Amino acid sequence: RMSRHAQQLRDHDINPCVEETDASRRCMDDNNYNKDMCTAYFLKYKSCRKFWHDIMMQRKRNGVKPEMPSAEERKKMLETMG
Repeated sequence: RMSRHAQQLRDHDINPCVEETDASRRCMDDNNYNKDMCTAYFLKYKSCRKFWHDIMMQRKRNGVKPEMPSAEERKKMLETMG
């Protein structure tokens, strides 16, 4: 059984970067944990985290709840951005 924290990390409504996390982990597994081979995946993860963190802080400043948009709402936001 997964811990509550681990479950939250897998929850697409809480963690907007589940796919980037999985891709990084897969890359590490596939490349015998040679970080140099996975730089592109780490950068994608990092920019995903930064992007949604900035959105979250903006919503917090504007008093929007919840601060992290749901997975469905994030999908729509990304579609409107192109």
